[in-house]
Amino acid sequence: MMHHQGTVPMETEHLLLRPVTVADAQAMYDHWASDSEVTKYLTWPTHTSVDMTAAYLNWTVQQYTRPDHYHWGIVEKQSGQLIGNISVVRLTEEIDAAELGWVMGRAWWGRGFMPEAARVVLRFLFDKVGANRIYAGHDAENIKSGRVMQKIGMRYEGRQRSAGRNNRGVVDMDLYAILKSDDTGS
Repeated sequence: MMHHQGTVPMETEHLLLRPVTVADAQAMYDHWASDSEVTKYLTWPTHTSVDMTAAYLNWTVQQYTRPDHYHWGIVEKQSGQLIGNISVVRLTEEIDAAELGWVMGRAWWGRGFMPEAARVVLRFLFDKVGANRIYAGHDAENIKSGRVMQKIGMRYEGRQRSAGRNNRGVVDMDLYAILKSDDTGS
């Protein structure tokens, strides 16, 4: 059984993970939500205005009252800029499982920030919440997201054909997971 904690602030060597606020709308819009290259593989549309981003953040902030809502903004410590987010997009209580999703602005790709953020979220979900299985999936053509999954110790579980829909349409999905018994504490 999972013991939900809600979105608690966390810190890594290079990052702060914290709840988002509506005041983050401009940064989110500028850094990733309005960038069609970033949102190409996402399940929500590219934002066309800061107001659209603010409405999404307003909804997210309202969800923080629930102890089973996990959604962190990722802030690069050095610059103080909000560069992405990571969240639990689905919980399956019957098997103590959590599905992760993430996004990061293109300017910060390839610098190791997403694996760093995902590792601290894994630790939190395994050690504090009591998850047994943490999983994620990606559009089969989004190999960079798959690399993040591999770097955090997730194992490839297979490809589901025509199993997802994103901004490209119906796509094949590659699935990865890590169990608490697989986790080495890294």
